[in-house]
Amino acid sequence: MTVHTTFDSPLGELLLVGEASATAPGGTALASLSVPGQKGGATVQDGWVRDDEAFTAITGQLRAYFAGTLTHFDIEYADGAGTEFQRKVWSALNSVPYGTTTTYGKLAAHLGLSRAAVRALGTALGRNPVLVVRPCHRVVGADGSLTGYAGGLDRKKQLLELETG
Repeated sequence: MTVHTTFDSPLGELLLVGEASATAPGGTALASLSVPGQKGGATVQDGWVRDDEAFTAITGQLRAYFAGTLTHFDIEYADGAGTEFQRKVWSALNSVPYGTTTTYGKLAAHLGLSRAAVRALGTALGRNPVLVVRPCHRVVGADGSLTGYAGGLDRKKQLLELETG
């Protein structure tokens, strides 16, 4: 069963979507976390059930993150999202520490990808279904510029400023 809730954050009202999981904290694996106006963001669908309690563990972590006291999320993600390549790229995001950034090129090199694959890497990052908790906002241009964020560059800047104090 697909469940959802909303969470008021400094980025606006987040939409969280999840699936029941026997192993996830709180019993819900996160399938999507969208910000308002997000390119490709989730919208509530017929048949989804609003269940605020199913997301208690996740919203608690989000609350601590936005308060500046949580630097690493411990969230189970729902299976099935993305291609094998996208999942590989998304998994690599976990190697980018809180409060730091990396470039698209460095992330590609970390994954053993060719320079020609950097564009595909950027596309995979743009399709990250769980913004904020899977930190694609920590990936910047080669010159340190803020580029490409499905939630908008203002939100990317806001997240980076939150993490760097």
